[in-house]
Amino acid sequence: MNTNNYFDQVNLKNQPEPSKFTQFLWWCAGADSYFMKQSPKQDRVKYSGIGGVVLTTGVLATLSGFLAFKTAFGTKGETALDTSAAVSFFEYLVLGIGGLLWGLIIFNLDRFIISSTGKGDGTDVITLKEWGQAAPRIFIAVVLGIVLSAPLETQILKSDIDQELHVRQELLKDSLNALTEIAVIKQRNDYEKIKSVDEAKLAFYEKELSKYDAEISKLTENVRIEMQTPGRTGMGKIALKLQADVDKKVQEKQAYIERKKADVALIRKNIALKDNELENILVEKKKKQDNNELEAKKMDGILTRIDIAHEKGPILSLLLLLVFLCIETGPIIFKLMMTKGVYDYMVENYNHKLNAENGMFTEDYVFEGRDGLVKMEKHIFLEHEEAIYEKKLKSQAQRELSAETIKGWTKNKLEEIKKDPTRNITEGQNSIDSNRA
Repeated sequence: MNTNNYFDQVNLKNQPEPSKFTQFLWWCAGADSYFMKQSPKQDRVKYSGIGGVVLTTGVLATLSGFLAFKTAFGTKGETALDTSAAVSFFEYLVLGIGGLLWGLIIFNLDRFIISSTGKGDGTDVITLKEWGQAAPRIFIAVVLGIVLSAPLETQILKSDIDQELHVRQELLKDSLNALTEIAVIKQRNDYEKIKSVDEAKLAFYEKELSKYDAEISKLTENVRIEMQTPGRTGMGKIALKLQADVDKKVQEKQAYIERKKADVALIRKNIALKDNELENILVEKKKKQDNNELEAKKMDGILTRIDIAHEKGPILSLLLLLVFLCIETGPIIFKLMMTKGVYDYMVENYNHKLNAENGMFTEDYVFEGRDGLVKMEKHIFLEHEEAIYEKKLKSQAQRELSAETIKGWTKNKLEEIKKDPTRNITEGQNSIDSNRA
């Protein structure tokens, strides 16, 4: 009998034609739309609800993935307190594609989990055996719920997280700047120490020149006094002698300057280099401080935000996690509690019919065991058993043919021996060769 004609005979005049979206929700729940169209409204609503949860989970997973990728791989520093790091359209596009792929992965995984979850014994009571069978799926759903809740949790608490994150970034920046200042002070002290040695040499040189100037001034003053002494006007012998001392001292000063000229030039050059290096230290200090600010802004990872979220809103974090756990595990648990409806019996009947048409069925056996009655199932595959039976018949027939052949051969041999017994006797080397043969 044609299956389609069989199910078309069901009275469905009062059943409304489902919309495309409703059929999509059935597909999300892993239900067969053909059989679902033959089912009553109760079954339609149940599987539409399950499909809606799966679809909602996929949408939330897309949003969660986008937020997680944006926090992990997006431009750092884009908080409520610091909007200097604008995100480009291309970056949003890439992050959006990543979030969409993540959502599709979670959606497909949830759809597989729901569609592969059976209804247990078909009653609304979940037994320990059913809990054990559903444990792997529930475990996966719990993991997915934890993963999906974290990024949304950070977005819900974004303002509080940004405030605390700004404080932590400032503390980190101050700490890095303090380390930079320590390094700069040490470097400046090293340069100042080297510079002080050259400045001491230059000061000593200037002091020597001052001594020459003082002596020259004193000798010049002596010449002036001598020339202004009454009775000794003009350049007399004494004045000329004193002027000669002045000229000599000037020559000594000039000779000292020439002698120290190269050393003094080198000292001044070294001092100028040290001054330039000190200025470079200040420039490098400013660069390091700017870099410290950038490094502090990079402390904006998803783990940091989750840590702050748990610190600022532990109750909200727990509630949000529980909501996601309910969303993820709810369909699995409710499906275990669902009683079998028309849809389930139609699908089961159709599967049994296909198995029967293909020579496969199951027989139930009940045995009295130590702990009571034990139910066992025996899976029968007709084509497999027919192949075994056919093989056995062929083997039996082959054994019978071989027995008849050997029997006839023996009869012929006995007749030959009766006629001429010596034909089957060999001696010597011929006997050895015959035995080997």
